[in-house]
Amino acid sequence: MAYPYELSLMQAAEAIRTKQLSPVELFDSCFDRIQKLDPTLSAWATLTPDLALEAARQAEREIASSGPKSPLHGIPYAAKDIFDTAGIRTAAGSRVWANRVPEKDSSPVAIVRNAGAVLMGKSHTTEFAAGDPAPSKNPWNVEHTAGGSSTGSGVAVASRMVPWAFGSQTVGSVLRPAAYNGVVGLKPTFGRISRVGVIPHAQSFDHVGVLARSVEDTATLLSALAGYDPSDPDCVIAPVDDYMGAIRNAVAPRIGLIRGWFFEESDAETRLMIENIAQRFAQAGATVEEVHLGIDFGYGYESHRTMQQTEIAHFHAAMFKEHEKEYGPKVAEYIRAGLEYTATDYVTAMNYQHLMRESCRATLAEVDVLLMPTVSGPAPRDLTQTGDTRFQSPWSFTGFPSITIPTGLAGNGLPLGAQFACGPFQETRLLGAAHWAEQTLGVELIPPV
Repeated sequence: MAYPYELSLMQAAEAIRTKQLSPVELFDSCFDRIQKLDPTLSAWATLTPDLALEAARQAEREIASSGPKSPLHGIPYAAKDIFDTAGIRTAAGSRVWANRVPEKDSSPVAIVRNAGAVLMGKSHTTEFAAGDPAPSKNPWNVEHTAGGSSTGSGVAVASRMVPWAFGSQTVGSVLRPAAYNGVVGLKPTFGRISRVGVIPHAQSFDHVGVLARSVEDTATLLSALAGYDPSDPDCVIAPVDDYMGAIRNAVAPRIGLIRGWFFEESDAETRLMIENIAQRFAQAGATVEEVHLGIDFGYGYESHRTMQQTEIAHFHAAMFKEHEKEYGPKVAEYIRAGLEYTATDYVTAMNYQHLMRESCRATLAEVDVLLMPTVSGPAPRDLTQTGDTRFQSPWSFTGFPSITIPTGLAGNGLPLGAQFACGPFQETRLLGAAHWAEQTLGVELIPPV
């Protein structure tokens, strides 16, 4: 068997189920990995090894007594440092809340705790999940950004510190760090997973997501997390589908390839990557056709930013007035911009959001999923930024689900990723298509650390 830290979520779950591996052995392996790599990569804002070891021992006792209660039982993970954790500092990467310790778990953390998952600690995020970079380094090249705002989560999963991690996405904060670090990132439909206890960024667009090493792992996590929570006003009453069945029964999908703006704004290597994988998908049996959504994606991005910055300003207004000097420059810029937008600006942007949703629905009636680059190029060599958020934005703005899978390495040795999107609450279709694509490409990226 591989070193335990090398195992994906589902590989580790199977090893635990068949008694080839114990939760304590898995904890030890992951924690040794963290101690070795984190001084360089800085994925973690707060580590809780004592609590994690006790959770692993408890999982070991429970599994020995009655078997695993879920695939997550005994599996270590990271929670982005905007997910409240009872008795554990949750600072959102900010000096303003540097000593904040919640009394209750956020809903997502509580769900996986009840499923037996082992929290290793809190992963670094950009300040208030906005634009000011976290200290984490890209494991493929520490001079390049690891993305944001789920920065530490992407680094921890890619570098094999933990099999999976929580992220969140308001614009591009799950899929971008997943792509830059060479892992899978899933952002489900808006309202599919409860956000109670997750520090808000912009309430109309905040999605709980996950980062892992395979599409199957993300389907497992969505199976555990999806569901209605009446405490979250944006959580939707909708059936929880058989996401694992979608993986088992995946067939060649009908793919709508979006070129247009995505190709115009991509570098040449990213355009070629998408063309090459689209050809491979067609050769493997998929139907691949170019689609035109009739959307001005550049204007859509600006509309998204108008609403996002207005809402972040609304959440922070009182605190910003009192602690302005303690805020980082980029989140402060967002707040100031948001305070300047008018109600007319907001409604105009919201109208374009509605138009984008309807245009996407019409196209998705003809195909299973849409395909485009996840980002416009590999992670930039610039630690003062978190990269290009534009390509992930359309699906956060509309609330439609999206996923990124790794497709290979760019000429500079950094990961590239492809993004799929589909209609709301069609995660079975999305996961099935992404799993089929993942198996067709056969790409697994392991950073040289």
